[in-house]
Amino acid sequence: MKFKVMGVSAGRKDSNCDILLKEALLACQEQGAEITMINLKDYNLLDCTGCTACTMGMSMGKNTGCSLKDKDDKDKIMQVLLNQDAVIFAAPTYALMPSSLYLKFMHRNLAYESAFLTKIGAIEPRDRVGALIAVGGSTRSWQSLALECMQITTVTNSFKVVDMYMATMVPAPAQVLLYDEKIARAREIGRNVMKALNTPAAERKWLGDPDAGWCPNCHSNSLCLGEPQWKGLQYPIECTVCGAGGDLVKTDDGKWKFVIAENGLERDRTTEEGRGVHCDEIADTQGGFFMNPQNHAVVAEKIQKYKAIQFPGV
Repeated sequence: MKFKVMGVSAGRKDSNCDILLKEALLACQEQGAEITMINLKDYNLLDCTGCTACTMGMSMGKNTGCSLKDKDDKDKIMQVLLNQDAVIFAAPTYALMPSSLYLKFMHRNLAYESAFLTKIGAIEPRDRVGALIAVGGSTRSWQSLALECMQITTVTNSFKVVDMYMATMVPAPAQVLLYDEKIARAREIGRNVMKALNTPAAERKWLGDPDAGWCPNCHSNSLCLGEPQWKGLQYPIECTVCGAGGDLVKTDDGKWKFVIAENGLERDRTTEEGRGVHCDEIADTQGGFFMNPQNHAVVAEKIQKYKAIQFPGV
């Protein structure tokens, strides 16, 4: 049976994102994969309204889906995307982060959160491979949150990211074609995706640069000071992407490294088990609000002050 590999681009048509993505997909196709590719600019995609209907439903054991399901192309794409063995995402970087189009599409994924749907018995678990390509016109300094934002949006659907690449210093359309090494790195992304697919799911691992990023769990380059989490769990330092907890330790050569605590992967967001805890948290915090009539009465009374305030607009 052929593996199904999909490419999702949020960049300009036939420009840097599309080119690198197609090169990666060609490497997959050469190894027998069945390829699908879309550019998000070709579709009607609405912003998440924040209605919380999906999470409210799942926290009560129901798969209510997205309230916008029949109003744009998101669900049509997801029916194909969630049936893939692997997906490679490519997005341009605007002001440190991936483009708003990419984020608009991926932020709607909560209605398809595989950990929540698995937890309530709505779907069967499925292992998926993921890879990321970020493109920008400057150095990593001005793309510092691009791969991290892309990676955290993929975990919602249980994609195990096995490789990710940031193409820097290519601000002009199709400028990446001037750099053979960037094209070659994109091809390596495709080869690594196929290597992961040909490895049993339980044995799949990171195939990119082994020293990439601060976090040894997800290889992100973003850490933050820890604060108390739901039910009191706390670490000195956390990875902002996967949530791994630990501390900074000085090595013998005077450098710093992030060392994950013994229980530091208790709420690892890259696993369905770790994200399943968040489903319980939502049921507790959101459900606790809606199930208490007194909360509604207090809010209904206090909101009148703010409804009455009307400042001049533009």
